[in-house]
Amino acid sequence: MQKFETLTGVAAPLNIVNIDTDMIIPKQFLKTIKRTGLGKSLFFEMRFTQDGVEVPDFVLNRPAYRKAEILVAGDNFGCGSSREHAPWALLDFGIRCVISTSFADIFYNNCFKNGILPIKVSPEDLKKLMDDAERGANATMTIDLPSQEIRGPDGGTIKFDLDPFRKHCLLNGLDDIGLSLEKVSSIDSFEKSQAQSQPWL
Repeated sequence: MQKFETLTGVAAPLNIVNIDTDMIIPKQFLKTIKRTGLGKSLFFEMRFTQDGVEVPDFVLNRPAYRKAEILVAGDNFGCGSSREHAPWALLDFGIRCVISTSFADIFYNNCFKNGILPIKVSPEDLKKLMDDAERGANATMTIDLPSQEIRGPDGGTIKFDLDPFRKHCLLNGLDDIGLSLEKVSSIDSFEKSQAQSQPWL
């Protein structure tokens, strides 16, 4: 998993509440178990017409936000079904950080397992960040994970809280497999001890 330390990029405003996982990646794109290739279908029913033509007013179709790496979203982001394809699609598009006042628990957990940083902020801070994100090409923010700070285009800072264990995993690029591999020497020692004491296993 790619490490997350400090990210500076364009922040796209998606001022919609209750964005569910079917809106993030519709059900017809869940046939794959690969984590790549889903970015083109991110927010498909909002980004494209039924004929597959881009909706020019949708934020990620605007020239200033096509390469956005940060998403500033409304309350209760990631609600709905538990599909892990939702963070896969965000990451494949290039989104590495989502900022909102609240997230659905399963989506929130899945983000950390895939190298995405979901940040919870107060409604007052979200309003300020949403205003900053409305600046188009000038909507550049810096997400400083070691300092747990969001720095806006005018230099203002907003602090955020994060569980220390999740912070450790993101900083070191550790998903569940990576965490297990950190203990590989202990696992090997245990297997050897078991083989010696119980050779029939």
